[in-house]
Amino acid sequence: MAHADRTGAAPDAGGADDAEVIRRSLHEPDAFALLFDRHAPALHRYVTRRLGDSLADDVVADTFLAAFRRRDRYDQARPDARPWLYGIAANLIGKHRRVEIRAYRALARTGADEVAESYADRVDARVTASAVQRELAGALAGLSAGDREVLLLVAWADLSYDEVADAMGIPVGTVRSRLHRARKKTRAALGGADPTVTEEETRHG
Repeated sequence: MAHADRTGAAPDAGGADDAEVIRRSLHEPDAFALLFDRHAPALHRYVTRRLGDSLADDVVADTFLAAFRRRDRYDQARPDARPWLYGIAANLIGKHRRVEIRAYRALARTGADEVAESYADRVDARVTASAVQRELAGALAGLSAGDREVLLLVAWADLSYDEVADAMGIPVGTVRSRLHRARKKTRAALGGADPTVTEEETRHG
C-alpha cells in the first residue's frame, strides 16, 4: 500500500514526483489532472481559511488553470510543486484582500467565524477558543499583506521557510524577518501564546 506524503496524497502507481507529472503533461495534457488530485484538497482548505467557501472553489480552479498554462516554465529540478502552486494562489488571494480583511475584522468583533479555528486548537488550553479567534483575527487584519502571507503559508499551508521563499519569490532572510514581525504581533494579541509555531520548529527549538 502506498503511503501518503505530507500533502495527504499518495503517489501514483509509477511513483512519479510532481516535476515528472508536469513534464509528462507537456505531451499528455490529461496527466496534469494528477497534480490537481494530489494538491487541490489541501490548497482548497487553505484558501477556505483565508477567504471562505464562497471564493475557494474559484481561486483553486484559477490556480490550477494558471499552473497548467505555465507548466512549460516549471523548474524541473523541484520535485514538489506545492510552493509553486501556493505562490500562484497567493497572488490570486491578494486580489481579494479586502474580503479577507473584512472577514478577520468581523471575526474580531463577534468571534463567530471559523477562519482562525486551526489556530485555536493549538493554543494553551487556558485561553478560550473564542478569545483566541477574536484576538488572532484582529492581529491578522493588522498585519501587512507580505507579513500575513508568510505567516499563513508557514502556519496553515505547512511550508518550510525555503518553500515560502520559493513560493513568494523572496530571499529566505526576508521570510524570516517577515515571520518574526508577524509572530511578534500575534503573540502580543494572544498574551504571549504563539499558535503559529510548527511542530518541526518546536522539535528543533
